[in-house]
Amino acid sequence: MKTLARVLAVSGLLGVGAVSLMSQTPSSAFQTKSFRTTLTQPVHLRYLLFLPKEYGKDPARKWPLMLFLHGAGERGDDLWKVTVHGPPKLARNDRNFPFILVCPQCPTGDHWHADALAALLDRVIETHAVDTHRVYLTGLSMGGYGTWHLGLTHPDRFAAIVPICGGGNTEDVLLASPRHAEALRSLPVWAFHGAKDQVVNPEESKRMVKALKRFGCREVKLTIYPEANHNSWDATYNNPEVFRWMLDHSRP
Repeated sequence: MKTLARVLAVSGLLGVGAVSLMSQTPSSAFQTKSFRTTLTQPVHLRYLLFLPKEYGKDPARKWPLMLFLHGAGERGDDLWKVTVHGPPKLARNDRNFPFILVCPQCPTGDHWHADALAALLDRVIETHAVDTHRVYLTGLSMGGYGTWHLGLTHPDRFAAIVPICGGGNTEDVLLASPRHAEALRSLPVWAFHGAKDQVVNPEESKRMVKALKRFGCREVKLTIYPEANHNSWDATYNNPEVFRWMLDHSRP
């Protein structure tokens, strides 16, 4: 099977030369960071930051950024649990992963706070060479819920979102402010769910997609894996087409 980096390099999206897959320990692939905000309530987020191998070699180059939200099982104070699934797992094993990757960890017993995550994004964008037209959001399970909520309440911030086996509040769509309405209609969404999911009913994703289409959103699609249970993220994140689709979109 081709690696993600190889596929993206062939498609011209990686922007580097020959790619070699290198196993990396988490400590060599990621930086550990900490962020505090009192924007709406005191929140302390520890997070992992991944920078592509070529980052910084060309000072003028701006990089796409991906914010990844993990599931409930990765909450706590062991920051490396965040690398168990999804994009951080891929980046841990391939330093040519073509995104700046931001992976916060939700504290035990808590859930994702949209305002705190937006403030964290601001911090990373201020301090790194981010292409602000290409900021992407994805997450699984509890992080799928977080992706729906953050993406739909801050649609102007993201070039595309990919929520996996999550759900959301259709009021985030129906009660969108006039300022956010057009940004929401132009937000590309590709949702994923397993048809046999017994943790989060696939109707949750179907309901959100239906609400977006009724609202007039122009690019919304849902992939249902007919034989998948709750783990619909491995098939999704192991598919290079998902990342190609992300990078095909930019926010004006």
